[in-house]
Amino acid sequence: MREVETRTETGQVVVIGGGIAGLAAAHRLLDAGRHVTVLEASDRVGGKLLPGEIAGVRVDLGAESMLARRPEAVALAREVGLDERLQPPATATASIWTRGALRPMPKGHVMGVPGTAAALSGVLSDEGLARIERDADLPRTEVGDDVAVGEFVAARLGREVVDRLVEPLLGGVYAGDAYRISMRSAVPQLYQAAKTHDSLTEAVREIQARAAANQQTGPVFMGIEGGVGQLPLAVAQSVRARGGDIVTGAPVTELRREASGGWRVVAGDRVLRADAVVVAVPAPAAAALLRAEAPEAAAELAGVEYASMALITLAYRRADADLPAGSGFLVPPVDGRTIKASTFASQKWGWIGDEDPDTLVLRTSVGRHGETEILGREDDHLVDVSRRDLKEATGLDATPLQTRVTRWTDGLPQYPVGHHARVARVREHVAKVPGLAVCGAQYDGVGIPACIASAYAAADQLEGDLRGVEELTANPVQSLHGGAGE
Repeated sequence: MREVETRTETGQVVVIGGGIAGLAAAHRLLDAGRHVTVLEASDRVGGKLLPGEIAGVRVDLGAESMLARRPEAVALAREVGLDERLQPPATATASIWTRGALRPMPKGHVMGVPGTAAALSGVLSDEGLARIERDADLPRTEVGDDVAVGEFVAARLGREVVDRLVEPLLGGVYAGDAYRISMRSAVPQLYQAAKTHDSLTEAVREIQARAAANQQTGPVFMGIEGGVGQLPLAVAQSVRARGGDIVTGAPVTELRREASGGWRVVAGDRVLRADAVVVAVPAPAAAALLRAEAPEAAAELAGVEYASMALITLAYRRADADLPAGSGFLVPPVDGRTIKASTFASQKWGWIGDEDPDTLVLRTSVGRHGETEILGREDDHLVDVSRRDLKEATGLDATPLQTRVTRWTDGLPQYPVGHHARVARVREHVAKVPGLAVCGAQYDGVGIPACIASAYAAADQLEGDLRGVEELTANPVQSLHGGAGE
């Protein structure tokens, strides 16, 4: 094995993983004056942010929007020169396909949990609405150290609220099961409010009142002209322009501390040495790398479960396709449909329509935690079932110009009850190893801003600033990343 010469100046850091978390960590470390090398196993950077095209139109083949009311993602986009390309959705209206019809997405709720029964009128049955009204008369339900969102909400407001609204909204983010997902990690503001209120609807109204008092303005979500897949490319370009190295096709197979106190990183026939390392890869890969030097952290990470999903992107002649207004729709699993969401991309993002006014692009998503049969089917079958569901939901019966199926195997980490405690234990074990930090979607949130916040905390930790890590561990980042189809 030949040893590749790398910088040996004080301050050399190797970042393992070239997704948005790893790239953001590298960007932050360069700000601190470090010398940085990013090693990415695949042949491209960006991870789950993947730009592509269909019928000559640029689209996202992975995540397609970012939460704008958290500052990290929008701020980073501006830092790397994307300021003029930031665009909010062209429409903020969406629907839910439930009980045989497309119905307007309700307002006045927190992740599907209403402040009043009236907020869900039209989506729930009369019995379901009446069940919500009983919340004020029920005895207090303790949330304890953590509780499943679906379990807690069903106990207070009835299962119909969970099955018809909470489940599709959470499933759009995590591709998971609301009856397993941690309220403390996935909807932290609801968890905190539920700790201090006897009534869940009262807790929601307090959250809404606080948001109104803070006078949050501007779009909730943000996109980028050309797709949010442009963000990691721009960050990578900035990293390289400032002297950082990014090596693709370089899977790391060994990570060891040396007697000198530094690190030895083996990636194929490369051997790099560094003062510090940021591990910014998914949990299974992180567990394998940390097994030698942080075995307790590795054991915790090995227990993180993942969900797989597929995105089916379809392009039509606009003259042949007439869609309902809005950005798309979500689908409750209880209705037994195959697709779980659809995004009307050409209606949601103005730049898609501007690039080709004669082409209409939309996409569907399939796959939830534990579902394996549907994802094992051929691409053509996934296109066929998507078209069938789209026809039933919207009436769209045209033949697409082109279709693309993008599979994200083990793409979304799951946040079950106790996730926050697992993350705290991982960080406790990692902190015992000098010059080591971790970041990524499996810790504090799966959304783009959450991953960037995790990266910044890891980079700051190597500089001796633990405030970011401590804040994230105490207060999980809400990770919503947006809209029907996500």
